[in-house]
Amino acid sequence: MTPRDLSHPATTDKPALICLSHLRWDFVTQRPQHLMDRFARDYRVLFWEEAIPTTHHLPYLEFHAFHGTTVQAVRPRIPDRWSPQDQAAGLVGLFDQMLALNGIVRPVLWLYTPMMWPVVQHVDAAAVVYDCMDELASFRFAPPALAGLEAALMASADLVTTGGWSLWEARRNDHANIHAFPSSVETGHFATARTGLAEPDDQAGLPGPRLGWYGVIDERVDLDLIAGLAAARPDWSVVMIGPVVKIDPASLPQAPNLHWLGQKSYDQLPAYLAGWDVALMPFAMNEATRYISPTKTPEYLAAGCPVVSTPVRDVVRQYGHLHAVRIADGPAAFVAACADALADAPADICTEADAVLARQSWDLTQARMAALLDRAVDRRRRPAVPRPCRARPRPDVTICGAGFAGAVMARQLAEQSGKRVLVVDRRDHIGGNAFDEQNADGLLIHRYGPHIFHTNATEVVDFLSRFTEWRPYAHRVLADLGDRRVPMPINRTTLNMLYDAGLTGDADTAAFLAARARPVDPIRTARDVVVSAVGDDLYRLFFEGYTRKQWGLDPSQLDPSVTARVPTRTDTDDRYFTDRFQAMPRDGYTAMFARMLDHPGIDVRTGTDFHDIDPADRGALTVYTGPIDAYFGHRFGALPYRSLTFAHETLPQRQFQPVGVVNYPDPEVPFTRITEYKHLTRQDHPMTAITREYPSDRGDPYYPIPCPENQALFRRYRALADAEPNVIFAGRLGSYRYYNMDQVVAQALALHRRMMAVPVHA
Repeated sequence: MTPRDLSHPATTDKPALICLSHLRWDFVTQRPQHLMDRFARDYRVLFWEEAIPTTHHLPYLEFHAFHGTTVQAVRPRIPDRWSPQDQAAGLVGLFDQMLALNGIVRPVLWLYTPMMWPVVQHVDAAAVVYDCMDELASFRFAPPALAGLEAALMASADLVTTGGWSLWEARRNDHANIHAFPSSVETGHFATARTGLAEPDDQAGLPGPRLGWYGVIDERVDLDLIAGLAAARPDWSVVMIGPVVKIDPASLPQAPNLHWLGQKSYDQLPAYLAGWDVALMPFAMNEATRYISPTKTPEYLAAGCPVVSTPVRDVVRQYGHLHAVRIADGPAAFVAACADALADAPADICTEADAVLARQSWDLTQARMAALLDRAVDRRRRPAVPRPCRARPRPDVTICGAGFAGAVMARQLAEQSGKRVLVVDRRDHIGGNAFDEQNADGLLIHRYGPHIFHTNATEVVDFLSRFTEWRPYAHRVLADLGDRRVPMPINRTTLNMLYDAGLTGDADTAAFLAARARPVDPIRTARDVVVSAVGDDLYRLFFEGYTRKQWGLDPSQLDPSVTARVPTRTDTDDRYFTDRFQAMPRDGYTAMFARMLDHPGIDVRTGTDFHDIDPADRGALTVYTGPIDAYFGHRFGALPYRSLTFAHETLPQRQFQPVGVVNYPDPEVPFTRITEYKHLTRQDHPMTAITREYPSDRGDPYYPIPCPENQALFRRYRALADAEPNVIFAGRLGSYRYYNMDQVVAQALALHRRMMAVPVHA
């Protein structure tokens, strides 16, 4: 690895960091080594490895130091004659001994394998991190206990990270604080392969062209594909570098042009890459490779090598668009792709690769992880119970929620009614779901997905304009249909692109749609609305799959209002909304909320759950904008809500897509849409930020699910709310209605007018 500053970290308030890994520090340089070597700049890092059996009658610890790093490996030795139960107890004792010997209290526990969770689950930790770099349960010889231990670890972890996007997509609902960190690269280290390094002796004499691989050789490598490649092109030298693990070395295919060179050190790899004409990724397409994000992909590109890979999902997603990367499924296609790569090595491979790799360094990845770790440690430091509100004068009004409903009510009550208002929000920020912020790369993003402001209500615009200036913005959306992208909502342009219909006016477009419509009477469901307007074909193409993903229900089970929100047009207007006023807050939503709540009569406390406040410390009046069923302790059962998970990503390019949002109706695509924020913000930045949205039944409530049985349950809660003295329920969650932002503002303004006409009883 690249040499580091080996001075011990200066004394800081950071705890020791103990990494528990199934990989040995000095085996193959992979994700744990790259990250821990960098964490060691600020933390004292110990690397706890798997136990090694010993013939000695007592357990003991080995401490190993390595050149080039301050990370110290710890290898527990356990008597091989002990029972599994005694060995497990012995490991716990050795871990506690290690803490005592090093004077470590409340360390960060950073785990790469759930199998080590029993060793440390008793430790009082500053934070628990599970860096899930692989789907270990899918690997050959995975322990039967692994799945259960992983569930226990996930339940206890403060932070979960994944080694790639596919793994994140599979696990995104398993933890509330989970983030994707795909494989990164030390570009400078591998770029030395471009400088004409002298080749190692065991490769220098091999005839060209040379096609090479390096990495662990196990069940993830398609040995039949390698054998077929060597047999199909005996004039090519196929170089295979790496240790053989979990498979019999005798099973490796043999051929005169197939060269198994064994394991090489990380420092040696650029010299081998310097002599390759094509870099190979012949992964078997099996359960063990389903979620991998191979580190070698960016390493090969950094070395200037064209890459040929089997269709590993994360490789296709991150690198499949590059001219330097070819994706091939099947032996014949793989051989053909290698031939193409040899014949068409583009001169701009390095330029293209460097642009992609610019934001994928291990330094940046570790810095982003460190920021998440700091927040996790801070959360554990906070008192378990919020400070009592009696420390300040008792407010007249307590408002639950600092989103649109809560903030508008707070301003009106403080400014117009002279009330002392306390606003609390369990999140660590104001603005609710409209909260926006700069990400680590300086790009303004919406943490909870895109919020596009549009309204026909003059009163709403006048009120909000007191706290923000506006920048005009007309929102446009495209639907990705696989082979093309077309405007959404459906308009004349959409129909001409799909059917080459030659439509030129409103009348012939209306007739075209009428010919496809299938009248439904009466209209009872969201499906009925669409089918009766545009017919079954367009319904299946645009609405069926998207709606099922978004709501978790078939459109035939949902209220007509769901699809009635998206009109069909006969003109060429491609704006998503047609309201008179369409604009974005010039400085962002968070700045607008900050100004709205900036009043001497308003006290804002984030990170505070309304339900943790003693009723005696609340005001005589409560405005509740949280879920109405939560206020009543889910007395009749939980109201169904649809949630979202967001995958934020920074890309090293100025623009990713032609419009702010692209929808993905295909049910095989796991997300519903991709947002690119620079279209919304007009920010000038050399990079761009995107967000993929994944609907879910788990997580924070976003959308009340509109169907008759849910409305019947809501009415029972509404009856309780109507009888609750001095409590006002407002907003999307308090009203269990799918309101737009302007509708929430209008509701809050109207509620304030009405409630001031009714006396509040203390």
